[in-house]
Amino acid sequence: MQKEPTAKPASKSSRKPVQKRPSYSIEAVDNALQLLQLLRDVGALRLKDAAAELGVAPSTAHRLLAMLVYRGFAVQDETRRYLPGPAMGVGPAGLSWSRRLRSLAQPHMELLSAQLDETVNLMVRVGTKVRFLATAEGNNVLRVGDRQGTVMPANKTSGGKAMLAELEPRMIEQLFRSNNAEIGGDTIPAAEYPAFQRELESIRSNGFAANFEGTEEGVSALGIALHNRRGQVVGALSVAAPATRFRRVFDAGLVPRLRESCRQLEVDIAANPVEPD
Repeated sequence: MQKEPTAKPASKSSRKPVQKRPSYSIEAVDNALQLLQLLRDVGALRLKDAAAELGVAPSTAHRLLAMLVYRGFAVQDETRRYLPGPAMGVGPAGLSWSRRLRSLAQPHMELLSAQLDETVNLMVRVGTKVRFLATAEGNNVLRVGDRQGTVMPANKTSGGKAMLAELEPRMIEQLFRSNNAEIGGDTIPAAEYPAFQRELESIRSNGFAANFEGTEEGVSALGIALHNRRGQVVGALSVAAPATRFRRVFDAGLVPRLRESCRQLEVDIAANPVEPD
């Protein structure tokens, strides 16, 4: 009778090392990572449960969760539960040229921010989402904060809409009305889709897109798409301001100033090619 093969013990070199807690671990960072793991594995989390899991005061857990919400790793539903946010399941952008774009954009963003004393953002589109690559903040006490690293729906942000407006209609439909869109939770309802199409047509005509508290209460923004020397869209610049001040900023010449910043940045992009992979 043939013997069953017996498993050989793993050699020392092939054994997976046991992960040990670093001696230099930072408690706040570790707590934030634990919350990310809980959101990933459990799917919904209440504040009191988060505090109990971490063994911290509810106020401490609230501050940590608020930061996760700010960076897009968590969202709150109508019952105040915390759920995984859009950044939780988003992989690397895979855009090798984005670092060059950010480097080229930074001085233009800082100059525009200084001129307007408002927050300027650089973003790129990855599918149905936009990723904020860089932020230059204004000096107003009441201002829109740093959004670097944040992931938001492209159809809600001003820069995202400016980039979407340059796509073919069939591509827009693929992104927001296909089976894949439904699976990914990105579907724009049929009743709202015609209005969205009309908005994109208006953006194409005007050359800029607006967001009036569409992503965050109390925040409005205006965005314009950026192009490389081939005419391809590689990103967008947006100016964000408190909604209470946005009209005044708009009337003071926001559109021409943002357009000029984009024009000058596109000159630099043409001289230092930024080419999508």
